[in-house]
Amino acid sequence: MTYRAPLKDMLFVMKELAGLEAVAALPGYADAGPDTAAAVLEECARFNEEVVAPLNWEGDRNPSSFHDGEVRTTPGFKQAFKQFAEGGWQGLQHPEAFGGQGLPKLIHAACGEMVQSANMSFALCPLLTDGAIEALLTAGSPQQQQTYIPPMIEGRWTGTMNLTEPQAGSDLSLVRTRAEPQPDGTFRLFGTKIYITYGEHDMADNIVHLVLARVAGAPEGVKGISLFICPKILEDGTRNDVRCVSIEHKLGIKASPTAVLQYGDAGGAVGYLIGQENRGLEYMFVMMNAARFGVGVQGIAVAERAYQKAVQYARDRVQSRPIDGSAHAAAAIIHHPDVRRMLMTMRAHTEGCRAMALVAAGAFDAAHAHPDEAVRRENQAFYEFLVPLVKGLSTEMSLEVASLGVQVHGGMGFIEETGAAQYLRDAKILTIYEGTTAIQANDLVGRKTARDGGQLARALAQRVADTESALIGRPSPQGHAIARRLAAARAAFLDVVTFVVERTRSDPNAVYAGSVPYLMMAGTLVAGWQMARAFMAAEDLCAAGEDPVFMQAKITTCRFYADHLLPRTLAWRDSIVDGAAAVTDMPLDAF
Repeated sequence: MTYRAPLKDMLFVMKELAGLEAVAALPGYADAGPDTAAAVLEECARFNEEVVAPLNWEGDRNPSSFHDGEVRTTPGFKQAFKQFAEGGWQGLQHPEAFGGQGLPKLIHAACGEMVQSANMSFALCPLLTDGAIEALLTAGSPQQQQTYIPPMIEGRWTGTMNLTEPQAGSDLSLVRTRAEPQPDGTFRLFGTKIYITYGEHDMADNIVHLVLARVAGAPEGVKGISLFICPKILEDGTRNDVRCVSIEHKLGIKASPTAVLQYGDAGGAVGYLIGQENRGLEYMFVMMNAARFGVGVQGIAVAERAYQKAVQYARDRVQSRPIDGSAHAAAAIIHHPDVRRMLMTMRAHTEGCRAMALVAAGAFDAAHAHPDEAVRRENQAFYEFLVPLVKGLSTEMSLEVASLGVQVHGGMGFIEETGAAQYLRDAKILTIYEGTTAIQANDLVGRKTARDGGQLARALAQRVADTESALIGRPSPQGHAIARRLAAARAAFLDVVTFVVERTRSDPNAVYAGSVPYLMMAGTLVAGWQMARAFMAAEDLCAAGEDPVFMQAKITTCRFYADHLLPRTLAWRDSIVDGAAAVTDMPLDAF
């Protein structure tokens, strides 16, 4: 078996940290309690371990190919996707009215991690389709929803997101794809879109492209962008005027076809306006935010896969005698302290970010389904604050974890045949697509911290302080040590919040010079906070005799996070508050 889903940890986090029972008490989620969650996760694990994971290595060696406008995916992908759709996995979190299962995001997020761990290249197709469904649920007309959502949930069709153009990367104000209105109410689209994940493939009968474009006479900049549905195959069965002209040759995720799409070479691609003209970016952000959370989960997923691979190798690889003399012959490298340090770093990073992501998913569910409007607003604000942290920290840490995985393998990690290098190559894109780490950090600084004068950030810090008090009130010396680490990290975080609020207007370059460190600090604090909560839950469950081996391992991992990862926040505090000049003072021509 190439991958084992971490079901125990997922269910522990869902129950003890993310409020699974509270989510199940929300209107519409009565059937989503612990028993349902366990059953769904177990079946999801079986499918991904047996069907999807074995295709991961094959996809890296035999990636998608392009010939005469057609894309063939890795052998086995088409059949696996058919099984994925037939199993109902595409509709897991989507409304039952459209053929979905209507389960909460909390359960979907855990299942999403599994398919991403099993095979990230494969999983990108349903990830983008989820985003297209979310966008249509938000802004599509009833007719558009009925036409396009059920076939996507069934897996007969898939969805894409078409933003980027050769001259318009992250700056979407430069989008030039044009939409010409037609007498019948449709539009004709003309332009080029690049980096379109699964923009062409052979796994489904149709592809529903969601395309940003400008209607003639629209305002300049982002205020003049509209969103269109542009299906590959039209309702009458004819091929629309959109074609794939090439796919990219990439560092990683090689089995996922990244297409260059050309619209309008033969008279214009038929497009259907979603919602109102000039509100396209607003609608697309629904899809982008869903995808940003999903990419954060991808980071956790690839980190988990890299960790499992490294542990297996460390158990098997015999090299050198233990430094403490506990064995007189060479032993497996897992006995060596530095290897254990690397494995613990990998484990703590992964579990901390998983906890943060699933807690965010639980907040999302409360924000959408809780009967009390004030509770919905509070959870929505909390979820929105966490999205850039989930996306930013989880993806950056996945690079560190995957790199450590190669390091554990030593020279063998640098050899492709061992498989460790694939996780490092695959992970690199995660810090780039759906908004680079700097874009997530800019969002955290501007929209999430400076805009409200730091109120939400300080409210979050107060929740961390409440956890510190709970730890201090317990008899556990380990808990007291974690509380001290958490308090120091929280104080550093509050120093930076004050710096951001006071300096964003007067000296924005100084603030944004430290925006990524601020994101990393905030994410590490929130993940560390969740690990502190996990520590208390695991101590109590261990004392009650519930799965003592797992609970003791969780306790140790939480202590490691506090001792080895939370202290990083203190260094980030100093570099942000005191180090801006060293970033901005260098003359440009001196670089």
